[in-house]
Amino acid sequence: MERITELIDERSFYFMPMENPDGREVWFHQPANPHYLRGGIRPVDNDHDGLLDEDGPDDLDGDGHITSMWIRDELGRYEINEDDPRFFKRVASDDPPGGWSRLGEEGIDNDDDGRINEDGIGGYDPNRNWPADWQPEWIQFGATDYPFSLPETKAIGDFLLNHPNVAACQSYHNSGGMILQGPSASYMKYPSSDMRVHTAIANKGAEMLPFYDPMIAYKDLYTVHGGEDGFTYEALGIVSFTNELWTEKRMLANGNDPSREERTSFRDHLQFEDVFIPYHEVEHPTYGKVMVGGTKKYSSRVTPPWMLEEGCHRNFAFTMFHADEMPLLTWGALDIKRMGNNLWKVTIEVVNDKMIPSRTAMAAKHHIGAPDTLNCTTSYANKVATSGTVRSLLPTTKLSVIESEQPQRILVNNGISGNDSTLFQFIIDGVGDVTFTYTAEKGGSLEKTVRLKEQFIPKVITHKRSIPTID
Repeated sequence: MERITELIDERSFYFMPMENPDGREVWFHQPANPHYLRGGIRPVDNDHDGLLDEDGPDDLDGDGHITSMWIRDELGRYEINEDDPRFFKRVASDDPPGGWSRLGEEGIDNDDDGRINEDGIGGYDPNRNWPADWQPEWIQFGATDYPFSLPETKAIGDFLLNHPNVAACQSYHNSGGMILQGPSASYMKYPSSDMRVHTAIANKGAEMLPFYDPMIAYKDLYTVHGGEDGFTYEALGIVSFTNELWTEKRMLANGNDPSREERTSFRDHLQFEDVFIPYHEVEHPTYGKVMVGGTKKYSSRVTPPWMLEEGCHRNFAFTMFHADEMPLLTWGALDIKRMGNNLWKVTIEVVNDKMIPSRTAMAAKHHIGAPDTLNCTTSYANKVATSGTVRSLLPTTKLSVIESEQPQRILVNNGISGNDSTLFQFIIDGVGDVTFTYTAEKGGSLEKTVRLKEQFIPKVITHKRSIPTID
C-alpha cells in the first residue's frame, strides 16, 4: 500500500467512470439484451426509410429483458429440448420437423415494413468515432459522419489534447478477457521500440489477470478503424490498452472455455438460475401466440456481481502497474572537467528508470507534442560554446555536436528511452553556477544547479524491470 500512496503523490490520475452514460442508462433502466445497447442514443435512420429509431425491440411481457421469440411452425427445424425445456434444439436434417421456428428477439413491426427490430435506439458506435485511422460508414459501421462528431468523444478528446502530460491510458470494456493493443489494422505499423514496451506491460497484465490474453487488435481479434486506444497512442503518443473485463474462462477452475453444459451448470449452481427466463406464451399482434424467454440482459457480457470485486481489484492492480511504468526522470552522473582557464566540459546524465520512454517513438516520428528539452542557464557573463551528447564518460568519447544557434538549449526529439539514460555535454566558458533544466511533456521536469569546478558524482544504480526484445 505504501507504493500506491507514493504513486498517488508522484503522478496525476484522471478517472472517467463512464464514457457512454446515455447508452448505459438505457441498458440498465430500459428493456435490453446482452448486446443492446452498445452505442449511444442519438437517433439514427438505420434502415434508410426516412424515419429515426421507429422500430426497435419491444418488451412483449414487460419483464425488462429482450429475449428470444419463437412460433409454432409445421416446417420448423427446432424443438423444445425435453431434457431442459429452457432451451430449443435443432433437429437433425433427416428427422421430421421439430415444430418451432425462431422469429428473432422480442419485437413488433412498428413501421409496417415487414421487418422487426431493424431500427432501434441509436445505431452508431462511439468507439469508432476517434480521429485515428477513422473511416466512413461504408467501411466502418458506426463511425458516424466525421471524427469527434459525438459529444462524448469530443469532450474526452478535448480533455486529452489539453493535458499533454497524460502518458498512459486504459479503457475498460465489458467482455472478452483481453488486454488489447494496436495496431488495429494490418497496414498500420508501430515502431518496434514502442511495441516492446506495450508487449512487456501487457504480458505482466496477463500474469495479474487470470485467463486474460494479450492481443494485437487486427491480428488476434478484428480490424478497427477510429478506435479510442488507436487515437490515444497514434495521435497523442500515449501507451494505451483496452481491457475486456469479463471472460467465461473464469467460470471454470481450469480456465478453459466452457461448453454449453458447463456454462449452464455455472448458471444453475453459482448464479442460482437467475439468468434464465422460462419460455412462456404471450400474444403478438401479428403472429398471435408466441413463446418468449431465454437469458436476461446481464447473462453473458457482464461480470456476475459476486465476481466483480476480484475482477475490479485485479484490473486496478494492473492499471497501477501500468501507471508505475510511466516515465520517471532523475539526474544521473555529473562529471565536470576543466579544459583550460575558465573553459569547462560539463557532462550530465538524465535517467529514466521506467519502461515507458519520456517520448514514444510514435510521437517522435510524427512530431506529436513537444520534444523534450534540456536547458543550461548561465549568468550573463558566461557562455555555452557548444553542446551535444556523448556515449560514455570515457576521455576518448567524442562529442556528438547538436548544431544549433542556441547551444544552451538541446532539443531531445526521441526523449529518454525506457530503462535507459542519455549523457549530455556542454562546453561552457565562465565561472560560478549553472542551472540545468530538463523538461518532458510526459515525464515532468528536473532542475539542478552546479558549481563550475572539477567534480564527479556517480550515477545511482536502481532496480529496473526488463523490456523483452521482439522477434
